[in-house]
Amino acid sequence: MKARIAVLPGDGIGPEVIAQGLRCLRALGSAFGHDFELTELAFGGAAIELHGEPLPAATLAACRQADAVLLGAIGGPRWSAPEAAVRPEQGLLALRAALGAFANLRPVRVHAALADASTLRREVIEGVDLVFVRELTGGIYFGAKHRDATSASDLCSYTAAEIERVVRVAGALARARRRRLTSIDKSNVLETSRLWRQVTMRVMAAEFPDVTLEHMLVDAAAMHLIRRPRDFDVLVTENMFGDILTDEAAMLAGSLGLLPSASLGNGGTGIYEPIHGSAPDIAGRGIANPYGTIFSVALLLRHSLKLEREAAALEAAANAAIASGARTADLAAPGQPSLSCAAAGDAVLSNLTRRG
Repeated sequence: MKARIAVLPGDGIGPEVIAQGLRCLRALGSAFGHDFELTELAFGGAAIELHGEPLPAATLAACRQADAVLLGAIGGPRWSAPEAAVRPEQGLLALRAALGAFANLRPVRVHAALADASTLRREVIEGVDLVFVRELTGGIYFGAKHRDATSASDLCSYTAAEIERVVRVAGALARARRRRLTSIDKSNVLETSRLWRQVTMRVMAAEFPDVTLEHMLVDAAAMHLIRRPRDFDVLVTENMFGDILTDEAAMLAGSLGLLPSASLGNGGTGIYEPIHGSAPDIAGRGIANPYGTIFSVALLLRHSLKLEREAAALEAAANAAIASGARTADLAAPGQPSLSCAAAGDAVLSNLTRRG
C-alpha cells in the first residue's frame, strides 16, 4: 500500500514524541511492504515563528491531500500571553474545521501492568475500557468571541445536524462494543444541552434501538469517572465538556502521556495525536512519554488506512513494552529507574521486530 501522511511535529515535546511514532511507521512499512510517504510541515507555534501564522496555506494544502495527519503537540508560554493576537490553538481549530474532523475518539484503557501508576486504587480502575466521542468542530470553542477592558463573552451554539452526526458515530461505536452509550450534557441549565439531549434521544431511538442509552449531567459524569469508571463503555459529549473530561479520564490510565486520539469526519482526512499538550517544562530533555503518539499511529493505521493487522501489531508491541517495564518518568514509581523517550521507542520496536 502507498499512503501519504502529513506530519505536524508542532511545539515543545511534539517533535520528540513524533520522532518515535515515525520510527514505528517506517518499521511497519518495511515489515508489511507498505510505502508511507511522510512529509513534515510547520504547524502551531513553530509555524508562527517561521510564517507568522499557525496554519500556513502550504501546510493546510498538504493536509488536504494526505491520507492522514499525524500531529505532535502545540502551544507554549511564548504564544500564550492574554494580549497575543495569534495563537497556536487557532491553527488547530482551523485544521479540524477545514478537514471536517468533527468526531474525536479518545480510548481509555487501563493496562494491567500500570494499574498501580494511577493515583486511584487498583480495585477502582482495573479493567477500565471506555471510549470518549467528543464533538470537535462546534460549541463554545468555535462561537463568536468578544473581549474588552471590562467584559468578555464566548458564544456556545449547536445545530441539530452537528449533534446528529457525532451521536451516530458514538452509536455505531457502542454497537460494535458493549452496546452502552452515555450522553453527557448540562441540560438542567443550558439550552444547547437541552437540544443535545433531545436530538440524542431521537437518533438513538430511531437508528440504534439495540444500544442502551443513559443521560448524565457533566458534573455527575466527572464524579462517576472517578467513582465507578468500569461502568462506562462509550461516552459522547460536546466540545468543551469532552476536552475537560478526557484529561480527567487520562488519570485512570496513569498518565496523560499514554492516551491517543483520532479526529474523524465523513470519510475525510483523519487527524491523529496524543491528547497531551506540548509540556514546555520538559521539552528538549528527552524524557517525554511517546506511548500516546505510538497508540495514535495505531489508530491512524486502523481508521484512515484500514490496516487492521498492522495496527494490532503495533498496539501489541507497545503493550508488551509496557508490560516488560519500559516506563518513562511519568509512569515510573518513586525510586524506580525510567527510560528516555527514545529508549521507550526502542522497547516498542524491539517487540515489533520479534512479532514480525
